[in-house]
Amino acid sequence: MGRDYQNRKEAMAKTSAHKSKVYGKYGREIYVVAKSGGMDPNGNLALRSIIDRAKRDQVPTHVIEKALEKARGGGGEDYSITRYEGFGPGNCMVIVECLTDNPNRTFGDVRVCFNKTNSKLGTQGVVSHMFSHSLIFIFKGDEEAVMEALLGADVNVSEIESEEGRVTVLAPHNEYAKAKAALAAAFGEIDYEMDEIQFIPQSYTTLAGEDMATFEKFIGMLNDNDDVQKVYHNVEL
Repeated sequence: MGRDYQNRKEAMAKTSAHKSKVYGKYGREIYVVAKSGGMDPNGNLALRSIIDRAKRDQVPTHVIEKALEKARGGGGEDYSITRYEGFGPGNCMVIVECLTDNPNRTFGDVRVCFNKTNSKLGTQGVVSHMFSHSLIFIFKGDEEAVMEALLGADVNVSEIESEEGRVTVLAPHNEYAKAKAALAAAFGEIDYEMDEIQFIPQSYTTLAGEDMATFEKFIGMLNDNDDVQKVYHNVEL
């Protein structure tokens, strides 16, 4: 069948492996949020957000249902959120967010990623003060109406802007439930293009050459770890 067939076969295998990792990360996150905040997406806004995000990323329904069923059972693993901070290649700033049932294992695995890429794992708070822990909403709407709805509900809005009919809202992460409720009350069901809480860098750095190649290797190693949910950094891509 030749080399072309082998290339396609390898590409399909890589795609399948990538999907399995994505599904696993979503499944774990859904399980944890449902177990801690309740099974009803209408009452657990964080769960609803994750399920909507999973569907946008084409996570199959059976993967979502399996995670919910596991949470409904009440037993299973006891996961906790763990964050690691440090400096990556080219002295960029990095925050690694994990869900783990074994913090010692996860710390060791994350430390290996730092050590093998000439990066430096730091203590808690070493770089997070240079990031804003913010909610991000992006959806179609009218900027003035959105601002009026949020301010009317006493939401502490950090930034709001509109481009081509799409409104982007930034606010402190602890305003999430209040902001979501205010928008729902004002506009009903909203089809969010983005509905997440992230660490947003307050400044960016540019990498090139060997630093950029090492950075890509570093991020790849972290994302290959099943315990790593998200990686935040201040590299301008």
